[in-house]
Amino acid sequence: MSSGKKLDFQQDLHSYYCDMHIHIGRTDSGQAVKISASNNLTFENIAAEASERKGIRMIGIIDCHSPSVQDDITRCLDSGVMEEIEGGGIAYRDTVILLGSEIEIREPGLGAAHVLAYFPDLGTMREFTDWMSRYMKNVQLSSQRIYVSPRELQQEIIGRGGLLIPAHVFTPHKGLYGSMADRMSDVFDLDGIAGIELGLSADSSMAGLISELDRYTFLTNSDAHSLGKIGREYNRIDLAGPSFEEFKMALQMKEGRRVSANYGLNPKLGKYHRTYCGGCESILDQEHLAAESGPPRCPYCGSTKLIQGVLDRILDIADREDPRIPPTRPPYHYQVPLEFIPGLGKSAMGKLLAAFGTEMAILHQATETELAEVAGEMLAASIVKARNGTLALSSGGGGTYGKVMK
Repeated sequence: MSSGKKLDFQQDLHSYYCDMHIHIGRTDSGQAVKISASNNLTFENIAAEASERKGIRMIGIIDCHSPSVQDDITRCLDSGVMEEIEGGGIAYRDTVILLGSEIEIREPGLGAAHVLAYFPDLGTMREFTDWMSRYMKNVQLSSQRIYVSPRELQQEIIGRGGLLIPAHVFTPHKGLYGSMADRMSDVFDLDGIAGIELGLSADSSMAGLISELDRYTFLTNSDAHSLGKIGREYNRIDLAGPSFEEFKMALQMKEGRRVSANYGLNPKLGKYHRTYCGGCESILDQEHLAAESGPPRCPYCGSTKLIQGVLDRILDIADREDPRIPPTRPPYHYQVPLEFIPGLGKSAMGKLLAAFGTEMAILHQATETELAEVAGEMLAASIVKARNGTLALSSGGGGTYGKVMK
């Protein structure tokens, strides 16, 4: 249950940078949670990185269903390092953590997909864990398969006051559209979906080709598997203050609360943007594939070991020719993370952080002149281009990121 601590927020709305999909690699005791994530991704380390280095004011940690993670959370609360707050969430300094879970679903005859569930407090998350443990082989680990229908899972989440958001919906690796179904309505009750996470290889315009998504708020999150990846994609959300209830209102676009901007990679940089040949490792486009008759084959080596890219998948399932952007949809800003910028090493990054405090301040507040005074004109120009999404890029595919061209 919440301790009832009330943060001193004014009722006037303010904008906060938020990343709502961050993994835990290990617990403080060394218990593995997300096998593919870094060992230093612990609950407290994530909070410190987001608050002190990144300047992100609300985060979603999505492995909080793990009992060993819950033990770490309890220790943070008992020690006074963190506190549960009114409205739902856990406060660490000036950053609020929402407790989430990533879960794998499957329907007979369909592929698998990942979904995110968020709950207002640790007590509710523990109850959800107790329920999931009856239908999951190893509830200690992240992103595990649950052996109930998607609609039953949806009812359990909503019945506990939680929020259900399909994760990285277009990716061929466990995205609802990318690997499971042509339509979300084939899997879920559309009225019980709180929002949509686009994933690193898609943007709002691409998603605008699918009409059943028009009603939803879009999120762009990092899906971070290391501390450095936190904030590689994020959102600006207008709230009275960070909390579960305020986040819920923003997704519902109530009383002025809303996601007011998405900041994401240009889809070209995503690992699954274009179709990829597993035989010769070529990146293919729709024209290459359209020229083939019968089963798709690589035009270069003839292999059928193709991983369909996000763009090509969207074009396959689109139900309109031109994207529709509802007036409520926030602008999508292409932004290259600082770590992608050629020449921006640890030394230069350290100087920038010492001068401006956080990565969000570097990306959003520092002028080019101020950046140049610290890091030199060339790096300052590159940071501004990264901020504006104007760096030259090569496309990614097949699990390999695109690149910023030097």
